[in-house]
Amino acid sequence: MRSSARVLLVADTHGILDERIAALARECDVAVHAGDVGAAAVLDALRQGGAQVFAVRGNNDVPAKWLRDERSALSTLEDVVRIELPSGVLIATHGDQFSPSKRHARLRAAFPEARAILYGHSHKLVIDDSELPWVLNPGAAGRARTFGGPSCLLLEASADAWRVEAHRFERISVR
Repeated sequence: MRSSARVLLVADTHGILDERIAALARECDVAVHAGDVGAAAVLDALRQGGAQVFAVRGNNDVPAKWLRDERSALSTLEDVVRIELPSGVLIATHGDQFSPSKRHARLRAAFPEARAILYGHSHKLVIDDSELPWVLNPGAAGRARTFGGPSCLLLEASADAWRVEAHRFERISVR
């Protein structure tokens, strides 16, 4: 395993990955999508710079919402993914199966072995590093319900420390 990794954390693209976030992915070793991917093209865009891509199934990742010729990519999505990073484990899940009431406590109880837990579903950017494991939501990286503009998180994982940084981009008007 490498001594450090630059990890892009995204969620809730619903078929469209903001190009500014795709550009960040091209500078990363790993990209992790926390569900509601919406299209194989989103996963392809995350891979463009050579990043290893992990993704989980969201509540909207169902055959009826994916193009027929992309459903083979949909079938590869798991409910939970465990990613080994320098000095810890990142767990990714969509989070819809955890009710909003006390969601962070429930995620921590479900995945105590993690150093950080990534989830999506709410479309709201959150960095809860008040205790271990951290609970992270990158917000929405597409166009749907971005609450101020598309967003993502960048995790720098090294043998010495983990650091997470939020990125939010100005909303682009679509006509």
